[in-house]
Amino acid sequence: MNAPTDKIVADVRILAADVEELVKATAAQSGEKLAAARARVQTALAGARETVTVRGRQAVQSADEYVHDNPWAAVGVSGALGLIIGILIARR
Repeated sequence: MNAPTDKIVADVRILAADVEELVKATAAQSGEKLAAARARVQTALAGARETVTVRGRQAVQSADEYVHDNPWAAVGVSGALGLIIGILIARR
């Protein structure tokens, strides 16, 4: 995956962890409204995880199909990136 996608996935994971922590922290609290809110948050969190997983797999599959359909373009891009990275490392 590319850098922006990795950042989004990381941010969603952090958000999910924070929400889970909040749900656990409020588990001892009682009240019908709080229980309903916790249930909605847990449902939304499960949906968000599923969406991120599905879209991530779709992105990987699309990239794989592109590379198989255009192997020389992929080789050219990989070579250009390798050259740029090599130049940047050599400048140090």
